[in-house]
Amino acid sequence: MEKMLVVVFDNETKAYEGSRALNELDFEGSITIHAKAVISKNSDGTVTVKQGNDDFPVRTVSGTAIGSLIGLLGGPAGLAVGALAGTMAGSLADLFVAGVDSDFLPEVSRVLTPGKYAIVADVSEEWVTPVDTKMEALNGFVFRTARKSFEEAQRARDVAELRAEIDQLKAEHARAKAENKARLQAKIDGLNARLQAKLQQARQRSEQIKNETEAKVQSLQQKAEEARGDAKAAIDARVTEIKKQYDEWVEQAKSMVA
Repeated sequence: MEKMLVVVFDNETKAYEGSRALNELDFEGSITIHAKAVISKNSDGTVTVKQGNDDFPVRTVSGTAIGSLIGLLGGPAGLAVGALAGTMAGSLADLFVAGVDSDFLPEVSRVLTPGKYAIVADVSEEWVTPVDTKMEALNGFVFRTARKSFEEAQRARDVAELRAEIDQLKAEHARAKAENKARLQAKIDGLNARLQAKLQQARQRSEQIKNETEAKVQSLQQKAEEARGDAKAAIDARVTEIKKQYDEWVEQAKSMVA
């Protein structure tokens, strides 16, 4: 199962030790790391990326799940304790990309206070004991949540609402008097522009997710060729799960262009 993982440490040394320990678990097949970064929490509440992705499939945090999660941990949503209604639109978009719910961020933020460090990672794992054992030995505080498919479902709802509003205005435009048609047409044109922008965002995000998925699968398949026994079976299962998640995402995305 693919999960978002955050491990909080009291100092930088322990955070780097924790990062190396996760690398070892990845090497032995206990987990698979898709992307990983070490961050620090600054006195003003922002975060700084101290260490990047080593040589994992997703080699940049920008626009990815952990990139969005890192941004949230250093922004208003990461500091807020409460419902989604209190966050900004940009933070909501990051929530959808990160695949975490609104409860996860306050839980992490209560522990990730200024002066502390954390590992943020996108991982696949079947059981929690390997990571928990390694991290607790380093006095790391572990948070994890299964990645959820909020992003495309929300975008599909937004597109459906825009289309419904456009259809309503078109019907009104057809019945309207001549002096009102120009005003209604301007509103229709504005909504169409918003709709096209949403669809363009969807196309760009679709390409990004396709590339990320292919990178994850290729990396796992290479590991599977070298693995044996239970380790190989676990990796093969991760490949199947990631492909299944991608296929489900594609089906959701199709609803927007139907």
